[in-house]
Amino acid sequence: MAYKLGQRSLKMLDGVDERLQSVVRSAIGQSKQDFSVICGLRTIQEQRALVAKGASQTMKSKHIDGLAVDLMAYDADATPSGRWELNLYDEIADAMKSAAQEFGVSLRWGAAWHKNLTDWDGSAEDLMNEYIDLRRSQGRRPFIDGPHFEIAE
Repeated sequence: MAYKLGQRSLKMLDGVDERLQSVVRSAIGQSKQDFSVICGLRTIQEQRALVAKGASQTMKSKHIDGLAVDLMAYDADATPSGRWELNLYDEIADAMKSAAQEFGVSLRWGAAWHKNLTDWDGSAEDLMNEYIDLRRSQGRRPFIDGPHFEIAE
């Protein structure tokens, strides 16, 4: 079944870099997991508020420049609301990787900050597990933001 972006998702892509828009639009048709766009372009004020409440860790967010999107997984059969189980985001990441490679866009995933998703030969799940292992070997806690995708420049 090929999924499609709804009107709300398309509106969220307004102001987002055209390369990333193309990737998201292609990925939804390739994905085994339905998703929507829940965040695209952010103002500095919006980012400041997210940092203040702990929902973001930086004022250098690529959302401010339109170079990032946050996607939410959906499972209409189980519940019409969004889903946060990480395995659903692995599926979305695999579709985003494929679409990014199709358009020649270098993409980073928020569940594996250490390498570009598009440069990775394996699955998104394997890349995330490598990131988690790396952080733990460094005595650091991994920062997993599965819904986040950004152009890596």
